[in-house]
Amino acid sequence: MDFVSVNQTILHYKLTGQSQDMPVLVFSNSLGTDFRIWDAVVSALSDQFTILCYDKRGHGLSDLANPPYRMADHVGDLVALLDHFGFSKVVLCGLSVGGMIAQGVTISRPDLVGALVLCDTGHKIGTAEMWQERIDALEEDGLVSMVDTVMERWFTEPFRQPDNPLFSGCVAMLARQNEQGYIGTCAAIRDTDWTKKVQSVDVPTLCVVGARDLATPPELVKELSTLIPNAEYREIAGSGHIPCVEQPQILIAELKDFFVKNKIGQIANG
Repeated sequence: MDFVSVNQTILHYKLTGQSQDMPVLVFSNSLGTDFRIWDAVVSALSDQFTILCYDKRGHGLSDLANPPYRMADHVGDLVALLDHFGFSKVVLCGLSVGGMIAQGVTISRPDLVGALVLCDTGHKIGTAEMWQERIDALEEDGLVSMVDTVMERWFTEPFRQPDNPLFSGCVAMLARQNEQGYIGTCAAIRDTDWTKKVQSVDVPTLCVVGARDLATPPELVKELSTLIPNAEYREIAGSGHIPCVEQPQILIAELKDFFVKNKIGQIANG
């Protein structure tokens, strides 16, 4: 296990396939998950990229720090992590709130980002009222009370089967999530709207979404793609909110196609 102290926060991270000859691909996770959700994607791309995964504050094995959080806290953590390793012009891939963090990094530090993948996310997710209702319910009844509802938004019905060990593992991952870290990040999402600022993004961008995503539905992600100049939009059939778990091979194929089309990294020459 690897940890680093940045931005007055200890972050858990994993660096795979480290080589000065390979471009850097960075993954940022969704709400209530840790970086293990990217395992299948990392395995498929680690021979082509140096890959950095990390647990954002309040998640996985990273510090709780001081919730509730601002989106600037999450953005600042990732900026500090990239600066720590001396990485720049990375391919930054974020899922859900991780996609909001990725947008924030690209807006605030464009020197750090060479290409952007925004997966099942939006420039603004939900309403302030919706997020406050969720926070209030979490504070009263706890995260375990919401697990079944969240799973319905994360995954399609065929995936949500008791005999599917991967689904059972995802249930355990969410149920064991630190409640204050989860609530703190809900507050960050509640208060974030990148609608105007994201229009300044000037790097190759792929907006991709599970066709059956109930948390950040295709129409939201398609709207995001229209705000970013020249962004591409794609849907992943048979997937809900977390395609890197539910349909990793399709997501991997979409990523590879995007990388080849935009001449990103060694994969474009493979």
